[in-house]
Amino acid sequence: MPIPEDVTGYEIDKDVQQELQSLPKGLAEDVAKNLVMVARLIDEDPEGAYGYSRVALRLASRVAAVREAAGFAAYANQKYNEALAEFRAARRMTGNAELWPVMADCERGLGRPEKALDMAGAPEVNKLDKAGQVEMRLVAAGARRDMGQLDAAIVTLQSPELASNSVQPWTARLRYAYADALLAAGREDEAREWFAKAVESDKDGSTDASDRLAELDGVEFVDAFDDSEDKAAPSVAGLDTEDDDEDDEDDEDDDVRDAK
Repeated sequence: MPIPEDVTGYEIDKDVQQELQSLPKGLAEDVAKNLVMVARLIDEDPEGAYGYSRVALRLASRVAAVREAAGFAAYANQKYNEALAEFRAARRMTGNAELWPVMADCERGLGRPEKALDMAGAPEVNKLDKAGQVEMRLVAAGARRDMGQLDAAIVTLQSPELASNSVQPWTARLRYAYADALLAAGREDEAREWFAKAVESDKDGSTDASDRLAELDGVEFVDAFDDSEDKAAPSVAGLDTEDDDEDDEDDEDDDVRDAK
């Protein structure tokens, strides 16, 4: 697959660069460039990212970072079985538990929420950092919802991290998930409160909390540039001026004179 001229391969993390040092220089550069393309495209063009991940995998399947990138590219394309296999391979190579939550979410994607819940209670969770533990909580709550256990999902999300006023990278997503679970359970007033809190903490727009909040408030957004609408400025009911009335009377007089 073509690599843009502006991609050097040095854009990747230093830890990944260090992993690639086990490869011959030319090969390491090629792998690095493909990994850069995976990272660049995974949000906007998941299929393209997947293609580059397969090239990197063909070139260096024994590098943990490559297996991890391939896993995330497959995950972004909802190829959960493939993603899970790659994540397991990366974990065997590194012994690191940080992929545990996304592995559990793959189990959800494969229709096995019970397995995801088992993973949420496994010893590996204790090895996760705070961000990983929050992610695991989100996955567990999602698994509960998959099983129709809305109240249990709500309880799962209730945590010190949710109650904290401190805004962390995971705060918006945690509050959003809690609000969404409340709404699904019919607790609309509480859901509105937590969607508002999610908006407050979502500085980079990672969720659509503002849209959900507006929807609950009954706010409808109109496209000001809709060509199908009359381009003339609409009159506002109850706000016609006397000048408008006078103009109407003048038009009527003109019509009478023309008739004569």
